[in-house]
Amino acid sequence: MNTEFHRIRRLPPYVFAEVNAMKAAARAAGADIIDFGMGNPDLPTPPHIVEKLVETVQDPRTHRYSNSRGIPGLRKALAGYYQKRFGVTLDPETEAIVTIGSKEGLANLAQAITGPGDMILVPNPSYPIHQFGFIIADGTVRYLPVEPDDEFLDALERAVLHSQPKPVALVLCYPSNPTALTADLEFYAKVVDFCRAQDIIILSDLAYSEIYFDGVPPPSILQIPAPRMWLSNSPRSARPIPCPAGALASRPAIPG
Repeated sequence: MNTEFHRIRRLPPYVFAEVNAMKAAARAAGADIIDFGMGNPDLPTPPHIVEKLVETVQDPRTHRYSNSRGIPGLRKALAGYYQKRFGVTLDPETEAIVTIGSKEGLANLAQAITGPGDMILVPNPSYPIHQFGFIIADGTVRYLPVEPDDEFLDALERAVLHSQPKPVALVLCYPSNPTALTADLEFYAKVVDFCRAQDIIILSDLAYSEIYFDGVPPPSILQIPAPRMWLSNSPRSARPIPCPAGALASRPAIPG
């Protein structure tokens, strides 16, 4: 039986698996390990969240399949979060869906927008799903520098000029994993202007929007006006990890 599968062969090493193997070898050798591997929270989930989860799972009405877009109340809550946090108005009926974590949302989005050989631009280093999702979808990844500065913008312009076929989408993630770099609205505005002119979709992973230490909340790319352009954000909260939930917010309306 052939166990060499085309899409799996194309994937680079999974960084967390590599780190876990190194940790296991070090522990087996008797080393005392301080584990920063997966970035798991070192604080318990707040009690009121746990209590609500318990209350909800005891309700038989929740023992059914959910609406594929997410229940209306949750989508309205997402729109409310964007309005309160970013001053961005979203239509919960057409511009917001619920996902099983931001990784699942990005992976399915990659399958939806990527055809064989399509070029996707991804900062390097980045969280694994930013490249893995598109590679599994038979796309081709071209890497850009991760720091949100003029060098990034120059590299973006070169990538479009010298790539064949022209890139379909650009992935952004600020605050960045694993670098913790942040981007401001001025940077986002320049990226949006360029990608709008080049007809490139922007996919912004905003998973870490509530993790900041300088008193300046990270912005959302949806704060930049972008008529006739598809922008998306994939936000999540940091906890609870065992019950992942994410969302996809987009402008214009999410296709399908």
